[in-house]
Amino acid sequence: MTVAAPDPREVREASLDELSRLGLPLPPAQFPLVWEPGDQIDLRPTVEIEARIAVLHLILARCFGMPPQAAMSWLLGSHLVDMVTPPEWQFVMGGKGDHRSFVLHHDALFALAWVLGLSKQLDPTLAVDERLVERLPHIAEGETFPHWRSRILTAPQHPADAAALLDLHYCLDWAYLETERGGRRAPGLVDANAIGQRRWALEWAVILRGPYHDEPPGWEEVDLST
Repeated sequence: MTVAAPDPREVREASLDELSRLGLPLPPAQFPLVWEPGDQIDLRPTVEIEARIAVLHLILARCFGMPPQAAMSWLLGSHLVDMVTPPEWQFVMGGKGDHRSFVLHHDALFALAWVLGLSKQLDPTLAVDERLVERLPHIAEGETFPHWRSRILTAPQHPADAAALLDLHYCLDWAYLETERGGRRAPGLVDANAIGQRRWALEWAVILRGPYHDEPPGWEEVDLST
């Protein structure tokens, strides 16, 4: 559902108000807007987001001891092999890569679950909802991706709401890193890594269209450098 993007300056003002409420530093005045007036926004297709959630959930299962052959079998049975990125494939099949970075994807998965309405909140001061696991594929019990999709009831967020949360996490990402660099404590139960993961997921899930936007990036192509 492609819609007109909300006024980016009004959204940014709300984001900065939230940073102030949390006692976080504010980014500089020249901090870029995420989109421009007149842009359009949309969410990726629901099935694509569901597939990304399932793949991330499988990767976390590998992080916590699932054997590679069992992971491969599940991917084949779920018809998701093509949805696994090359770095993810190397980790799933050979355990290659930064194990810790894959564990951190827990928060990216949480953000994607919020996008689809599987989680009710994405509060920067709260850790991942432990009840979320019941709404994810029961991989250990052999529940495949198609069976999981038939079990859950998604209610995707309005694109404007998801875009507003993306802008907030864009600002939060800067503020949390600045807070850690200054040796100060974050205001809640998550750290800069978790905020960065949530931003990564939102940057991928929210599609921005306008004269200054490229085609939507692949999962590994999301740019978090700014």
